Amino acid sequence: MTGTAKRVLLEILGWLLLLAGIAALVLPGPGLLLMAAGLGVLSQQYTWAERLLDPVLLRALRAAADGVETWPRIIGSTLGALALGGFGALWIIRPDVPSWWPVADRWWLVGGPWTGVTLVLSSLIALGLIVYSYRRFHGKPEARAALEGEISEADDRKHHLEGIDE
Repeated sequence: MTGTAKRVLLEILGWLLLLAGIAALVLPGPGLLLMAAGLGVLSQQYTWAERLLDPVLLRALRAAADGVETWPRIIGSTLGALALGGFGALWIIRPDVPSWWPVADRWWLVGGPWTGVTLVLSSLIALGLIVYSYRRFHGKPEARAALEGEISEADDRKHHLEGIDE
């Protein structure tokens, strides 16, 4: 593969991950982490992406820490991830249209089995992130404090750089 082809493929991958992350902020999925992955790829080509990478990644880690702060959050997140996987399995199995379905049959489980596959994958990623977050942050105030310190340092660097740019 030539250098130009590799660069183009990485750029396409970076933009796809960034757009998927933006979409996942409102749809099921790890939005900030996908955005961070996209920015990580794009940061190899663009300085603006490099500048945004740390703040987005640190906010994603903060959200992960928040998600395992209390047992109700852990249980809710886990149930949400399992429900997402269950819906994905429903899409893959694709049962017949139920008699109570109020709209045209063609609107039953729109998207087909690949929608189910992406839902199941999102569920597995979410469960993995819950486990990772639990192991890294739950009951570990020092880990949370270190993360907040990193966020403050990143914010200070950003404000310092903004002052230089003016």
